[in-house]
Amino acid sequence: MTDPLTRWRERAGDAVLLDGFHALKHALRFGAEIPVAVATDRRAALALAEDLAGDVRDALDALLTEVPAEAYASLVPRPHPTGVAALAVRPSREANLRRLAHRPRTAPVVVLDNPRNLGNAGAVIRLAAGFGATGVVTTGTLDPWHPTVVRGGAGLHFATAVERLDVGELPPGPVYALDPEGDDIRGVRLPDDAVLAFGSERSGLSAELRARAGHLLSLPMRPQVSSYNLATSVAMTLYHWSAGGALMPS
Repeated sequence: MTDPLTRWRERAGDAVLLDGFHALKHALRFGAEIPVAVATDRRAALALAEDLAGDVRDALDALLTEVPAEAYASLVPRPHPTGVAALAVRPSREANLRRLAHRPRTAPVVVLDNPRNLGNAGAVIRLAAGFGATGVVTTGTLDPWHPTVVRGGAGLHFATAVERLDVGELPPGPVYALDPEGDDIRGVRLPDDAVLAFGSERSGLSAELRARAGHLLSLPMRPQVSSYNLATSVAMTLYHWSAGGALMPS
């Protein structure tokens, strides 16, 4: 059997980097295939699992190989405080697309229209997984499987369908786009098969996405406050959906 560093280098080109204990924990919980996992202190990592994630402790015991700190640092762009890293097999794009397109849906799809910030994208994926959203789609050039996005998402890419698509390829369903000029979201019931679209942090919705939207919605905001963080906007919208809809007369 090859040593873990050799296995890592053999698989790194097409694998997903799981950076830190929590990313590996979540990936395991949601069925990721993990060909190699390392830790600078195996005993400490297993103790952490005992305290925080007993359900995956045995799986980690079977997977983790201890490596020197210098070797670990050579495998990751920025060492994680837990000293844990792993590689995972990326889910099939075809399977994700089938999941996104399947109807009837029981939870919305979140669309990030031309996002710019990798950390924000990761935070949104973490939120979407927490709310049980069907998936997260990005348009534009940002790679939603970039290591920084996966780190920001704490490995929860494996709990939902994450893909990059053109606007014309968005999953079916009524498109509700968030826009400051839209109708107050509190007067609207969001259906389970909604496609919830959010513009980029700087420029908002693209003209193409705006034209695709059947509904423009706005979040309640105090006058003279310019905007919410992208992840905050997604959280407010998903909470409104999960709470069951209209809170005021439409």
